Amino acid sequence: MDKRIYLCLAHMSGREQNFIKEAFDTHWVVPLGPNVDAFEKELEEFVGEKKQVVALSAGTAAVHLALLACGVRPGDEVICQSFTFCASSHPITYLGGIPVFVDSECDSWNMDPELLEEAIRDRIAQTGKKPKAIVLVYLYGMPAKIDEIMEIANKYEIPVIEDAAEGFGSRFDGRICGTFGRFGVLSFNGNKMITTSGGGALICPDAEIKKQIMFYATQAREAYSYYQHEQIGYNYRMSNICAGIGRGQMTVAHDHIAHHKHICQLYKELLAEIEGIMLHENPSQRYDSNYWLNTIVLDPALHVVGEEHAYEAVIQGTVGGAAGVTHTAKTLHTACEPNRNVEAMRMALDKVGIESRPLWKPMHLQPVYTGNPCYVNGVSEVLFKCGLCLPSGPCVTEEDVVYIVEEIKCCIQEQSK
Repeated sequence: MDKRIYLCLAHMSGREQNFIKEAFDTHWVVPLGPNVDAFEKELEEFVGEKKQVVALSAGTAAVHLALLACGVRPGDEVICQSFTFCASSHPITYLGGIPVFVDSECDSWNMDPELLEEAIRDRIAQTGKKPKAIVLVYLYGMPAKIDEIMEIANKYEIPVIEDAAEGFGSRFDGRICGTFGRFGVLSFNGNKMITTSGGGALICPDAEIKKQIMFYATQAREAYSYYQHEQIGYNYRMSNICAGIGRGQMTVAHDHIAHHKHICQLYKELLAEIEGIMLHENPSQRYDSNYWLNTIVLDPALHVVGEEHAYEAVIQGTVGGAAGVTHTAKTLHTACEPNRNVEAMRMALDKVGIESRPLWKPMHLQPVYTGNPCYVNGVSEVLFKCGLCLPSGPCVTEEDVVYIVEEIKCCIQEQSK
């Protein structure tokens, strides 16, 4: 093929350019303006449930402000799903809080309700006080067992922050993810279901809380003719330019979601005949994933061509198109890493122009969180060692999926020849 098939990349067109041009023509090139206001209204209509939305500079900023609004202070414990990206847990440490990690269940791969209650009870016994909040994640777009989790959270009166950064448009029992808890987090990074190039949003319960969040997101300025600050604020508001991109993306949001689901169905049909590979799907009809990323699990006994050469070379740069600068890897191995057949599959697909990536490494296994309290059952560690993300974006075509699955077959078949 003459192109590289990327894991996930939001698609933009002339619609976004029209909103951006309007922002420049009207001189609204600032972190407020008509596009920001309109984008927030469109998001409020999308999520429903009479929620209020604040457009922000990143999904991470939304997590940070939600924790702040939940009263997290230095020394407070916050329960966080372990199987996630670091943006779910790092903001806890920004506020001086302590992440307490809870493992996943096998159905949705998200927070295990039984472990959650065990963690709450044990933290109360250990510290004499309950955690300040629960950060639940919708991994790869898959809804969690939100009914069970909300029942436990309500029982102990602990607010829930739903990290729906990967779950834009996903539903549980027909209701949009991000609208069950106290707050919901959205992300519009370049690889999400819709994008503003960067950016995010916080779903708030009412107008009064939205006003409070906006105050902290705009440097916490008091109402004087000069700059008066009585509290610490942050520069977290979304720009009018980025919001213009978002408005254009909202016109195709439902199309993007439908496309991701269609791609998943194609993967399901084509992978069905390959023994030793399992596609992650909705556990039941109550779940309605957006399939932001389609993910597979490789049986540890599955042999992939070239697995004897996995982990022979130290990684020199970024893998998976990560933005920013990374440190050069110091060693070939870490204490917990994907199986050799998973790494071999990733390398083989990369050679033929197909980007894939291991699943998130659980936070309780990250060196930066060594020593943090954790309640684990081994599910996320097993999935990390055996799982791989496949191309799933709006630009992935039916022909691409056929090509990807054929190359996966070749990786296995050549080993047995």
